[in-house]
Amino acid sequence: MAAQEAVPDPADYPDPKTADHVTYNPSFAELRELSADEEVTTEYGSPSYVSDYRSRSADATANAVDDDFGDADYDVFARGVEWTTDADNDVVCVDRVVGRHPETSYVCRLFLPAEYGRIALSWAKLLEPAEGQSPDFVTVQLPDATDEPRIRVHPDRGVTTVLGSDYTGEAKKSFLRLFMHRAKRQGGLGLHAGSKRVTLADRDGTREVGQVFLGLSGTGKSTLTSHGLWLDEPEGVEMIQDDVCALLPSGTVSGSEGGGLYVKTIGLDASEQPELHRAVTDESAVLENVAVDDDGAVHFDEPRYGGNARATIRRDRLESSADDIDLEHVDQVFFITRNPLMPPVARLDHEQAAVAFMLGESVETSAGDPSRVGESLRVVGTNPFIVGPEGEEGNRFRDLIADLDVECYVINTGAVGTDDPVKVGVKETVAILEGVARGTVEWTDDDALGLTVPSSVPGIDVDRFAVADRVADFDEAQAALRDERREYLARFDELDEEIVDATY
Repeated sequence: MAAQEAVPDPADYPDPKTADHVTYNPSFAELRELSADEEVTTEYGSPSYVSDYRSRSADATANAVDDDFGDADYDVFARGVEWTTDADNDVVCVDRVVGRHPETSYVCRLFLPAEYGRIALSWAKLLEPAEGQSPDFVTVQLPDATDEPRIRVHPDRGVTTVLGSDYTGEAKKSFLRLFMHRAKRQGGLGLHAGSKRVTLADRDGTREVGQVFLGLSGTGKSTLTSHGLWLDEPEGVEMIQDDVCALLPSGTVSGSEGGGLYVKTIGLDASEQPELHRAVTDESAVLENVAVDDDGAVHFDEPRYGGNARATIRRDRLESSADDIDLEHVDQVFFITRNPLMPPVARLDHEQAAVAFMLGESVETSAGDPSRVGESLRVVGTNPFIVGPEGEEGNRFRDLIADLDVECYVINTGAVGTDDPVKVGVKETVAILEGVARGTVEWTDDDALGLTVPSSVPGIDVDRFAVADRVADFDEAQAALRDERREYLARFDELDEEIVDATY
Protein backbone atom coordinates (compact mmCIF):
# COMPACT_ATOMS: atom_id res chain seq x y z
CA MET A 1 0.00 0.00 0.00
CA ALA A 2 1.33 3.46 -0.87
CA ALA A 3 2.28 5.63 2.07
CA GLN A 4 -0.35 8.27 1.21
CA GLU A 5 -3.06 5.62 1.16
CA ALA A 6 -1.97 4.50 4.63
CA VAL A 7 -2.97 7.81 6.21
CA PRO A 8 -6.16 7.18 8.17
CA ASP A 9 -9.35 9.16 7.99
CA PRO A 10 -10.97 10.14 11.29
CA ALA A 11 -13.47 7.33 10.70
CA ASP A 12 -10.67 4.74 10.56
CA TYR A 13 -9.93 4.97 14.28
CA PRO A 14 -11.91 2.72 16.66
CA ASP A 15 -15.43 3.72 17.57
CA PRO A 16 -15.02 4.75 21.23
CA LYS A 17 -18.68 4.10 21.95
CA THR A 18 -18.35 0.38 21.20
CA ALA A 19 -14.68 -0.50 21.86
CA ASP A 20 -14.40 -2.21 25.25
CA HIS A 21 -10.83 -1.01 25.87
CA VAL A 22 -11.75 2.66 25.38
CA THR A 23 -13.17 4.88 28.13
CA TYR A 24 -15.31 7.39 26.29
CA ASN A 25 -15.97 10.92 27.48
CA PRO A 26 -15.25 10.42 31.17
CA SER A 27 -16.28 13.22 33.52
CA PHE A 28 -13.85 15.85 34.76
CA ALA A 29 -13.76 14.06 38.11
CA GLU A 30 -12.93 10.75 36.42
CA LEU A 31 -10.18 12.32 34.31
CA ARG A 32 -8.70 13.89 37.43
CA GLU A 33 -8.74 10.54 39.20
CA LEU A 34 -6.79 8.91 36.34
CA SER A 35 -3.80 11.16 37.10
CA ALA A 36 -4.23 11.25 40.87
CA ASP A 37 -0.71 9.94 41.44
CA GLU A 38 0.74 12.96 39.60
CA GLU A 39 -1.47 15.58 41.23
CA VAL A 40 -0.56 18.07 43.89
CA THR A 41 -3.76 19.60 45.21
CA THR A 42 -3.45 23.35 45.57
CA GLU A 43 -4.60 25.45 48.49
CA TYR A 44 -7.61 26.31 46.31
CA GLY A 45 -8.64 22.67 45.83
CA SER A 46 -7.60 22.59 42.18
CA PRO A 47 -5.23 20.01 40.65
CA SER A 48 -1.68 20.92 39.72
CA TYR A 49 0.65 18.87 37.53
CA VAL A 50 4.21 19.04 36.27
CA SER A 51 4.94 17.76 32.75
CA ASP A 52 8.22 16.55 31.29
CA TYR A 53 7.76 18.80 28.24
CA ARG A 54 6.78 22.37 29.07
CA SER A 55 6.43 23.97 25.66
CA ARG A 56 5.53 22.99 22.13
CA SER A 57 8.08 20.93 20.19
CA ALA A 58 7.98 23.14 17.10
CA ASP A 59 11.15 21.73 15.54
CA ALA A 60 9.73 18.22 15.80
CA THR A 61 6.45 19.12 14.08
CA ALA A 62 5.78 18.63 10.36
CA ASN A 63 2.69 18.65 8.18
CA ALA A 64 1.94 16.94 4.89
CA VAL A 65 1.23 20.20 3.05
CA ASP A 66 4.49 22.06 3.69
CA ASP A 67 6.91 19.18 4.32
CA ASP A 68 8.05 16.26 2.22
CA PHE A 69 6.68 13.18 3.91
CA GLY A 70 8.29 9.78 3.56
CA ASP A 71 7.50 6.35 4.95
CA ALA A 72 8.89 7.27 8.37
CA ASP A 73 6.48 10.19 8.62
CA TYR A 74 3.46 8.15 7.60
CA ASP A 75 4.55 5.49 10.07
CA VAL A 76 3.87 8.00 12.85
CA PHE A 77 0.19 7.98 11.90
CA ALA A 78 0.18 4.20 11.66
CA ARG A 79 1.57 3.92 15.19
CA GLY A 80 -1.25 6.06 16.46
CA VAL A 81 -3.90 3.91 14.81
CA GLU A 82 -2.27 0.68 15.98
CA TRP A 83 -2.15 1.91 19.56
CA THR A 84 -5.78 3.01 19.64
CA THR A 85 -6.98 -0.32 18.21
CA ASP A 86 -4.90 -2.56 20.49
CA ALA A 87 -7.34 -4.07 22.99
CA ASP A 88 -4.54 -4.47 25.54
CA ASN A 89 -4.17 -0.70 25.91
CA ASP A 90 -6.08 1.38 28.42
CA VAL A 91 -7.36 4.14 26.15
CA VAL A 92 -9.21 7.33 26.99
CA CYS A 93 -11.15 9.14 24.28
CA VAL A 94 -12.67 12.59 24.68
CA ASP A 95 -14.86 14.37 22.12
CA ARG A 96 -15.23 18.12 22.09
CA VAL A 97 -16.37 20.82 19.64
CA VAL A 98 -14.12 23.60 18.42
CA GLY A 99 -16.11 26.64 17.27
CA ARG A 100 -19.81 27.43 17.29
CA HIS A 101 -20.27 29.27 14.00
CA PRO A 102 -21.92 26.99 11.43
CA GLU A 103 -19.09 27.62 8.94
CA THR A 104 -16.29 26.87 11.42
CA SER A 105 -17.52 24.27 13.89
CA TYR A 106 -15.77 20.89 14.06
CA VAL A 107 -15.94 17.81 16.26
CA CYS A 108 -12.52 17.00 17.75
CA ARG A 109 -11.57 13.56 19.09
CA LEU A 110 -8.56 13.03 21.36
CA PHE A 111 -7.12 9.58 22.13
CA LEU A 112 -4.45 9.13 24.79
CA PRO A 113 -3.31 6.68 27.50
CA ALA A 114 -5.52 6.67 30.58
CA GLU A 115 -2.54 7.46 32.82
CA TYR A 116 -2.31 10.83 31.07
CA GLY A 117 -5.86 11.80 31.94
CA ARG A 118 -4.50 15.18 33.13
CA ILE A 119 -3.90 16.19 29.49
CA ALA A 120 -7.48 15.37 28.58
CA LEU A 121 -8.71 17.13 31.73
CA SER A 122 -7.07 20.43 30.77
CA TRP A 123 -7.98 20.18 27.10
CA ALA A 124 -11.59 19.14 27.72
CA LYS A 125 -12.19 22.22 29.88
CA LEU A 126 -11.24 24.47 26.97
CA LEU A 127 -13.91 23.26 24.57
CA GLU A 128 -17.57 22.36 24.71
CA PRO A 129 -18.90 18.79 24.92
CA ALA A 130 -19.74 16.62 21.95
CA GLU A 131 -21.02 13.09 22.04
CA GLY A 132 -22.24 10.66 19.45
CA GLN A 133 -21.07 12.69 16.45
CA SER A 134 -18.53 11.62 13.84
CA PRO A 135 -15.22 13.44 14.32
CA ASP A 136 -13.85 15.95 11.85
CA PHE A 137 -10.40 15.96 13.49
CA VAL A 138 -8.58 13.23 15.41
CA THR A 139 -5.44 13.51 17.52
CA VAL A 140 -3.59 10.64 19.16
CA GLN A 141 -1.10 11.72 21.83
CA LEU A 142 1.31 9.09 23.12
CA PRO A 143 3.81 10.69 25.51
CA ASP A 144 5.84 7.52 26.10
CA ALA A 145 6.07 6.34 22.51
CA THR A 146 9.50 7.82 21.72
CA ASP A 147 12.48 9.32 23.51
CA GLU A 148 12.31 12.46 21.34
CA PRO A 149 9.05 14.07 20.18
CA ARG A 150 7.73 13.41 16.68
CA ILE A 151 4.56 15.24 15.72
CA ARG A 152 2.96 14.75 12.35
CA VAL A 153 -0.09 16.49 10.91
CA HIS A 154 -2.15 15.59 7.85
CA PRO A 155 -4.35 18.69 7.34
CA ASP A 156 -6.45 17.30 4.50
CA ARG A 157 -7.37 14.17 6.45
CA GLY A 158 -7.73 16.08 9.72
CA VAL A 159 -5.45 13.79 11.73
CA THR A 160 -2.51 14.49 14.03
CA THR A 161 -0.27 12.10 15.94
CA VAL A 162 1.88 13.33 18.82
CA LEU A 163 4.63 10.96 19.90
CA GLY A 164 6.94 11.62 22.82
CA SER A 165 5.49 14.82 24.37
CA ASP A 166 3.24 15.14 27.41
CA TYR A 167 2.63 18.88 26.98
CA THR A 168 -1.07 19.76 26.95
CA GLY A 169 -0.41 22.54 24.44
CA GLU A 170 0.29 19.91 21.77
CA ALA A 171 -3.25 18.56 22.08
CA LYS A 172 -4.76 22.03 22.15
CA LYS A 173 -2.91 23.35 19.10
CA SER A 174 -3.36 20.14 17.11
CA PHE A 175 -7.04 20.99 16.73
CA LEU A 176 -6.73 24.77 16.52
CA ARG A 177 -4.17 24.42 13.71
CA LEU A 178 -6.72 22.48 11.66
CA PHE A 179 -9.52 24.89 12.61
CA MET A 180 -7.49 27.74 11.08
CA HIS A 181 -6.56 25.71 8.01
CA ARG A 182 -10.19 24.86 7.27
CA ALA A 183 -11.20 28.54 7.66
CA LYS A 184 -8.69 29.49 4.98
CA ARG A 185 -10.00 26.79 2.66
CA GLN A 186 -13.44 28.40 2.99
CA GLY A 187 -12.27 31.86 1.95
CA GLY A 188 -11.54 33.21 5.42
CA LEU A 189 -8.33 33.31 7.43
CA GLY A 190 -7.36 31.68 10.69
CA LEU A 191 -5.78 34.09 13.17
CA HIS A 192 -3.66 33.53 16.25
CA ALA A 193 -5.57 36.33 17.91
CA GLY A 194 -7.82 37.44 20.72
CA SER A 195 -11.10 39.29 20.20
CA LYS A 196 -13.18 41.63 22.36
CA ARG A 197 -16.29 43.77 22.18
CA VAL A 198 -16.05 47.34 23.49
CA THR A 199 -19.33 49.09 24.30
CA LEU A 200 -19.15 52.88 24.32
CA ALA A 201 -21.75 55.54 25.10
CA ASP A 202 -22.63 58.27 22.64
CA ARG A 203 -25.43 60.78 22.15
CA ASP A 204 -27.64 58.13 20.54
CA GLY A 205 -27.17 55.56 23.31
CA THR A 206 -24.37 53.02 22.96
CA ARG A 207 -22.33 51.58 20.12
CA GLU A 208 -20.10 48.52 19.86
CA VAL A 209 -16.55 48.32 18.55
CA GLY A 210 -15.10 44.92 17.66
CA GLN A 211 -11.37 44.62 18.26
CA VAL A 212 -8.90 41.85 17.38
CA PHE A 213 -5.36 41.49 18.75
CA LEU A 214 -2.62 39.52 16.99
CA GLY A 215 0.43 38.54 18.98
CA LEU A 216 2.63 35.62 19.93
CA SER A 217 1.95 33.77 23.18
CA GLY A 218 3.31 35.67 26.14
CA THR A 219 3.53 39.12 24.50
CA GLY A 220 0.38 40.64 26.00
CA LYS A 221 -2.32 39.35 23.66
CA SER A 222 -4.43 37.88 26.45
CA THR A 223 -3.89 40.91 28.66
CA LEU A 224 -5.05 43.38 26.02
CA THR A 225 -7.92 41.17 24.94
CA SER A 226 -9.33 40.87 28.45
CA HIS A 227 -8.56 44.34 29.79
CA GLY A 228 -11.70 46.28 30.72
CA LEU A 229 -10.15 49.68 29.82
CA TRP A 230 -11.41 50.92 33.22
CA LEU A 231 -14.82 51.68 31.73
CA ASP A 232 -17.94 52.12 33.85
CA GLU A 233 -21.56 51.26 33.08
CA PRO A 234 -23.19 51.61 30.63
CA GLU A 235 -19.82 51.25 28.93
CA GLY A 236 -17.74 48.12 29.19
CA VAL A 237 -15.69 45.38 27.58
CA GLU A 238 -16.45 41.73 26.91
CA MET A 239 -13.72 39.23 26.14
CA ILE A 240 -14.87 37.08 23.23
CA GLN A 241 -11.83 34.89 22.47
CA ASP A 242 -8.34 34.64 23.87
CA ASP A 243 -6.24 32.62 21.45
CA VAL A 244 -7.46 31.52 18.02
CA CYS A 245 -10.16 32.97 15.76
CA ALA A 246 -11.16 32.90 12.10
CA LEU A 247 -11.85 36.06 10.10
CA LEU A 248 -14.68 35.27 7.69
CA PRO A 249 -15.50 37.17 4.46
CA SER A 250 -18.68 38.45 6.14
CA GLY A 251 -16.61 40.32 8.74
CA THR A 252 -17.54 37.93 11.53
CA VAL A 253 -14.62 36.71 13.64
CA SER A 254 -15.62 33.20 14.64
CA GLY A 255 -14.24 31.83 17.87
CA SER A 256 -12.78 28.43 18.62
CA GLU A 257 -12.77 27.71 22.37
CA GLY A 258 -16.11 27.92 24.11
CA GLY A 259 -15.24 26.31 27.43
CA GLY A 260 -12.14 27.95 28.79
CA LEU A 261 -8.80 29.70 28.34
CA TYR A 262 -5.23 28.40 28.56
CA VAL A 263 -3.44 31.29 30.24
CA LYS A 264 0.11 32.02 31.34
CA THR A 265 0.48 32.47 35.09
CA ILE A 266 4.05 33.66 35.68
CA GLY A 267 3.85 36.94 37.56
CA LEU A 268 0.08 36.78 38.00
CA ASP A 269 -0.77 39.52 40.51
CA ALA A 270 -4.13 39.80 42.25
CA SER A 271 -3.86 43.57 42.48
CA GLU A 272 -3.12 44.09 38.78
CA GLN A 273 -5.28 41.31 37.30
CA PRO A 274 -7.92 40.60 39.95
CA GLU A 275 -10.44 38.93 37.64
CA LEU A 276 -7.90 36.60 36.07
CA HIS A 277 -6.42 35.84 39.48
CA ARG A 278 -9.85 34.81 40.78
CA ALA A 279 -10.36 32.45 37.85
CA VAL A 280 -6.91 30.88 38.16
CA THR A 281 -7.38 30.35 41.90
CA ASP A 282 -10.84 28.83 41.47
CA GLU A 283 -11.27 25.14 42.23
CA SER A 284 -12.27 24.54 38.59
CA ALA A 285 -8.84 25.55 37.24
CA VAL A 286 -6.13 23.10 36.22
CA LEU A 287 -2.56 24.26 36.86
CA GLU A 288 0.43 23.05 34.83
CA ASN A 289 4.08 23.66 35.63
CA VAL A 290 3.16 26.25 38.26
CA ALA A 291 5.28 26.42 41.41
CA VAL A 292 3.17 24.56 43.99
CA ASP A 293 4.57 23.28 47.28
CA ASP A 294 3.72 19.86 48.70
CA ASP A 295 1.29 21.53 51.11
CA GLY A 296 -0.55 23.18 48.19
CA ALA A 297 0.85 26.70 48.52
CA VAL A 298 0.98 28.36 45.09
CA HIS A 299 3.71 30.77 43.97
CA PHE A 300 2.80 32.47 40.69
CA ASP A 301 5.94 34.62 40.78
CA GLU A 302 8.34 31.67 40.83
CA PRO A 303 9.45 30.02 37.54
CA ARG A 304 10.25 26.75 39.31
CA TYR A 305 9.42 24.72 36.21
CA GLY A 306 10.33 27.31 33.59
CA GLY A 307 8.63 30.42 32.33
CA ASN A 308 5.69 28.75 30.57
CA ALA A 309 3.57 28.02 33.64
CA ARG A 310 -0.08 27.67 32.60
CA ALA A 311 -3.59 27.31 33.89
CA THR A 312 -6.74 26.17 32.18
CA ILE A 313 -9.56 28.34 33.47
CA ARG A 314 -13.26 28.26 32.78
CA ARG A 315 -14.91 31.07 30.83
CA ASP A 316 -17.83 31.21 33.25
CA ARG A 317 -15.40 32.18 36.04
CA LEU A 318 -14.50 35.41 34.21
CA GLU A 319 -16.95 38.26 34.66
CA SER A 320 -15.66 39.96 31.51
CA SER A 321 -16.21 36.87 29.36
CA ALA A 322 -19.09 37.10 26.89
CA ASP A 323 -21.62 34.32 26.54
CA ASP A 324 -20.90 34.11 22.82
CA ILE A 325 -17.54 33.29 21.25
CA ASP A 326 -18.13 34.90 17.85
CA LEU A 327 -17.48 38.61 17.28
CA GLU A 328 -20.26 39.77 15.00
CA HIS A 329 -18.06 42.23 13.09
CA VAL A 330 -14.47 43.35 13.39
CA ASP A 331 -13.81 47.09 13.29
CA GLN A 332 -10.19 47.34 14.43
CA VAL A 333 -7.16 45.04 14.27
CA PHE A 334 -4.07 45.55 16.43
CA PHE A 335 -0.65 43.98 15.83
CA ILE A 336 1.33 43.67 19.05
CA THR A 337 5.06 44.36 18.75
CA ARG A 338 7.98 44.90 21.09
CA ASN A 339 10.26 46.53 18.49
CA PRO A 340 12.01 49.53 20.16
CA LEU A 341 12.08 51.40 16.82
CA MET A 342 8.29 51.49 16.75
CA PRO A 343 6.05 54.14 18.39
CA PRO A 344 3.45 53.19 21.02
CA VAL A 345 0.85 53.05 18.23
CA ALA A 346 0.71 53.70 14.49
CA ARG A 347 -2.24 53.66 12.11
CA LEU A 348 -1.77 51.51 9.02
CA ASP A 349 -3.35 51.51 5.60
CA HIS A 350 -4.39 48.13 4.22
CA GLU A 351 -1.11 47.45 2.42
CA GLN A 352 0.90 48.45 5.49
CA ALA A 353 -1.31 46.23 7.62
CA ALA A 354 -0.42 43.31 5.36
CA VAL A 355 3.24 44.24 5.90
CA ALA A 356 2.70 44.15 9.67
CA PHE A 357 0.94 40.81 9.29
CA MET A 358 3.82 39.34 7.32
CA LEU A 359 6.53 40.78 9.57
CA GLY A 360 4.94 39.49 12.76
CA GLU A 361 7.64 41.27 14.75
CA SER A 362 7.85 40.25 18.38
CA VAL A 363 10.13 38.61 20.93
CA GLU A 364 10.56 34.93 21.69
CA THR A 365 8.75 33.70 24.80
CA SER A 366 8.87 30.56 26.91
CA ALA A 367 5.74 29.31 25.13
CA GLY A 368 7.75 28.95 21.91
CA ASP A 369 11.47 28.26 22.28
CA PRO A 370 12.55 28.63 25.94
CA SER A 371 16.23 28.66 24.92
CA ARG A 372 15.68 31.93 22.97
CA VAL A 373 13.52 33.89 25.40
CA GLY A 374 13.83 37.62 24.80
CA GLU A 375 15.33 37.38 21.31
CA SER A 376 13.78 39.39 18.48
CA LEU A 377 11.97 37.28 15.92
CA ARG A 378 9.49 37.39 13.10
CA VAL A 379 6.57 35.01 12.69
CA VAL A 380 4.11 35.57 9.85
CA GLY A 381 0.77 36.58 11.35
CA THR A 382 2.38 36.01 14.76
CA ASN A 383 0.99 32.55 14.02
CA PRO A 384 3.37 29.58 14.20
CA PHE A 385 0.57 27.21 13.14
CA ILE A 386 0.10 28.28 9.50
CA VAL A 387 -0.43 25.47 7.01
CA GLY A 388 0.34 26.36 3.39
CA PRO A 389 2.30 29.19 1.73
CA GLU A 390 2.76 32.09 4.12
CA GLY A 391 2.72 34.68 1.33
CA GLU A 392 -0.81 33.62 0.44
CA GLU A 393 -1.82 34.36 4.03
CA GLY A 394 -0.60 37.95 3.66
CA ASN A 395 -2.49 38.43 0.41
CA ARG A 396 -5.66 36.95 1.91
CA PHE A 397 -5.38 39.18 4.99
CA ARG A 398 -4.98 42.31 2.86
CA ASP A 399 -7.94 41.39 0.67
CA LEU A 400 -10.24 40.64 3.60
CA ILE A 401 -9.53 43.80 5.58
CA ALA A 402 -9.74 45.92 2.43
CA ASP A 403 -13.12 44.45 1.49
CA LEU A 404 -14.36 44.95 5.04
CA ASP A 405 -12.65 48.37 5.44
CA VAL A 406 -11.16 47.39 8.79
CA GLU A 407 -8.99 49.88 10.69
CA CYS A 408 -5.53 48.49 11.46
CA TYR A 409 -2.89 49.53 13.97
CA VAL A 410 0.45 48.33 15.28
CA ILE A 411 0.85 48.78 19.03
CA ASN A 412 4.13 48.61 20.98
CA THR A 413 3.72 47.05 24.43
CA GLY A 414 7.44 47.11 25.19
CA ALA A 415 9.72 50.14 25.23
CA VAL A 416 10.35 52.94 22.74
CA GLY A 417 13.97 53.71 21.91
CA THR A 418 17.36 52.10 22.25
CA ASP A 419 19.04 55.05 23.99
CA ASP A 420 17.27 56.21 27.14
CA PRO A 421 14.27 53.99 26.27
CA VAL A 422 10.87 54.72 27.80
CA LYS A 423 8.51 51.89 28.68
CA VAL A 424 4.99 51.87 27.33
CA GLY A 425 3.05 51.12 30.51
CA VAL A 426 -0.43 49.79 31.09
CA LYS A 427 -1.75 53.34 31.59
CA GLU A 428 -0.48 54.45 28.17
CA THR A 429 -1.66 51.30 26.40
CA VAL A 430 -5.16 51.55 27.86
CA ALA A 431 -5.37 55.24 26.93
CA ILE A 432 -4.39 54.37 23.36
CA LEU A 433 -6.90 51.53 23.05
CA GLU A 434 -9.70 53.62 24.50
CA GLY A 435 -8.82 56.62 22.32
CA VAL A 436 -8.71 54.51 19.17
CA ALA A 437 -12.05 52.90 20.04
CA ARG A 438 -13.67 56.30 20.69
CA GLY A 439 -12.04 57.94 17.68
CA THR A 440 -10.49 60.67 19.84
CA VAL A 441 -6.86 60.16 18.79
CA GLU A 442 -5.49 62.84 16.47
CA TRP A 443 -3.06 61.64 13.82
CA THR A 444 -0.18 63.01 11.80
CA ASP A 445 2.18 61.60 9.17
CA ASP A 446 5.71 60.88 10.37
CA ASP A 447 7.86 60.94 7.22
CA ALA A 448 10.92 59.58 9.02
CA LEU A 449 9.04 56.49 10.24
CA GLY A 450 6.90 56.24 7.12
CA LEU A 451 3.87 55.83 9.37
CA THR A 452 0.84 57.70 10.62
CA VAL A 453 1.34 58.32 14.33
CA PRO A 454 -0.66 60.13 17.02
CA SER A 455 -0.17 63.83 17.54
CA SER A 456 -2.35 63.62 20.64
CA VAL A 457 -3.94 60.89 22.74
CA PRO A 458 -6.26 61.87 25.60
CA GLY A 459 -4.58 61.07 28.89
CA ILE A 460 -0.92 60.71 27.84
CA ASP A 461 1.98 62.83 26.67
CA VAL A 462 2.81 61.41 23.25
CA ASP A 463 5.93 63.59 22.89
CA ARG A 464 7.68 61.39 25.47
CA PHE A 465 7.51 58.52 22.99
CA ALA A 466 9.05 60.18 19.93
CA VAL A 467 11.19 57.39 18.47
CA ALA A 468 13.73 59.66 16.79
CA ASP A 469 14.54 61.35 20.13
CA ARG A 470 15.42 58.04 21.76
CA VAL A 471 17.54 56.34 19.09
CA ALA A 472 21.10 57.42 18.36
CA ASP A 473 21.76 57.68 14.62
CA PHE A 474 18.03 57.29 14.05
CA ASP A 475 18.13 57.83 10.28
CA GLU A 476 20.68 55.06 9.79
CA ALA A 477 18.88 52.71 12.17
CA GLN A 478 15.52 53.31 10.48
CA ALA A 479 16.95 52.86 6.98
CA ALA A 480 18.64 49.63 8.03
CA LEU A 481 15.43 48.32 9.56
CA ARG A 482 13.42 49.15 6.42
CA ASP A 483 15.99 47.40 4.20
CA GLU A 484 16.00 44.38 6.49
CA ARG A 485 12.22 44.20 6.40
CA ARG A 486 12.09 44.40 2.60
CA GLU A 487 14.70 41.66 2.33
CA TYR A 488 12.66 39.51 4.67
CA LEU A 489 9.41 40.03 2.75
CA ALA A 490 11.16 39.23 -0.53
CA ARG A 491 11.49 35.62 0.66
CA PHE A 492 7.79 35.00 0.11
CA ASP A 493 7.30 34.30 -3.59
CA GLU A 494 3.50 34.33 -3.35
CA LEU A 495 3.31 37.72 -1.63
CA ASP A 496 1.98 40.54 -3.85
CA GLU A 497 4.59 43.11 -4.83
CA GLU A 498 2.27 45.93 -3.74
CA ILE A 499 2.60 44.68 -0.18
CA VAL A 500 6.38 44.52 -0.34
CA ASP A 501 6.43 48.08 -1.73
CA ALA A 502 4.44 49.28 1.30
CA THR A 503 7.24 48.33 3.71
CA TYR A 504 7.68 51.00 6.38
